[in-house]
Amino acid sequence: MNKMKSYIFYFRYLMGLFFFFLVIIQSEAQINSVNNTDPSSFKYFKGSILDSKTKNELTFASITVSGSNISTISNSEGDFLIKIPIDRQDASLIISFLGYKDKVISIKDLKQEKNLLYLEPINILLKEVVVNGIDANKLFSNVLNNRSKNYGDSAIQMVGFYRESIKKRRTYVSVLESIVDIEKMSFSSGVQDKVNILKGRKNVDYTKLDTVNFKLEGGLFTALFLDFIKDPSNIFSENVFDLYNFRFEDITQMNDKQVYIISFKQKSSLEDPDPLYSGKLFIDTKSLAIISATFQLNVENRIKAGLIFTRKKPTELVIYPTEVSYQVDYREQNNKWIFSNSRGDITFKLNWDKWIFNTSYNTTFELVNTNWENQDSKAQINTQKLSPYVIMSDRIPNSADVNFWGEYNIIEPEKSIESAIIKIQRKKLKQILIE
Repeated sequence: MNKMKSYIFYFRYLMGLFFFFLVIIQSEAQINSVNNTDPSSFKYFKGSILDSKTKNELTFASITVSGSNISTISNSEGDFLIKIPIDRQDASLIISFLGYKDKVISIKDLKQEKNLLYLEPINILLKEVVVNGIDANKLFSNVLNNRSKNYGDSAIQMVGFYRESIKKRRTYVSVLESIVDIEKMSFSSGVQDKVNILKGRKNVDYTKLDTVNFKLEGGLFTALFLDFIKDPSNIFSENVFDLYNFRFEDITQMNDKQVYIISFKQKSSLEDPDPLYSGKLFIDTKSLAIISATFQLNVENRIKAGLIFTRKKPTELVIYPTEVSYQVDYREQNNKWIFSNSRGDITFKLNWDKWIFNTSYNTTFELVNTNWENQDSKAQINTQKLSPYVIMSDRIPNSADVNFWGEYNIIEPEKSIESAIIKIQRKKLKQILIE
């Protein structure tokens, strides 16, 4: 039990948040990178992923260039942006989403912008005997026993895009984005993933922070830590069946693959429990690989839930999360499943006797694997590795360069984030002109 608790508390520490009473001026440390990308070496394509029947946006759909490891995902509004090298223009885009048939479209058939790509939903008729005959506990055990076969146990070198944002009520006060180089270590090694920042930028509006400076600690490492296939103890611990109830829910499909859906929930019979999770696992019926997972933290106990995330605060300030949700996805490449993307959304309430009204903050972090290679086939970058407890906003400079990302793939920003960045940049420019 002590070992189980140590895993849980380590995960919580990585998800912790700094709260300071006074606004602290961020450092402008520069990232060692040179933007010497030749724009003629790639083409970009923008569009939206939609349900063919309802015309609703499909969020976090996987978009991959055929015959390569180049990929991205659609954002929470279904929009995407992908940059494809000139020598890959004869390839196709493969769009995948749970419950839908894969869509394959030739890159030559794409417009540069405003592509509307519709996916066809799949309907599955289930036999009652199939549903009743599935043991959810045994199914989850088999998932863990098949990790090496389904995911491989080799280290990979991954280039990813990371974004974290902070909103005060409905207004964005901070948006940070970066390209990161990740040495994703094998799960048998027991070694933590290592991260370098290749380039990054931020936009922060300090005037909206009032007297509290909200900082996200270890967000990038939390995004990696959500890959519980590498270490299931991060979420479930070794005593998983003593803490959770598992239940078979349904069967869905992703293109030609049938997918089990099983739910898990913290047991209500536990005495004075620490906040744990509830959610759903999506499992390939043939290989028993988890291809997606969504889960939420139990925040009913405000005191315990607040202690998980608060690292430092004024004594008069009461902080507790009202909603904590996570998602992690994997994609198949050469019969192995690779980490694709992860996301976290956390909403907090701040109560302070000096304020008449409560204040709410929301922070979102997301990481997508945009390209990867086997680690032994790529020269490693000899730069200093980041600490898991780093506050990224202290390491990233401000930038308004529209061509900042060059050839790197990113998650297309939501319209609200784009508007927030423009407003913050205008406010900074106005302040400079006044001074």
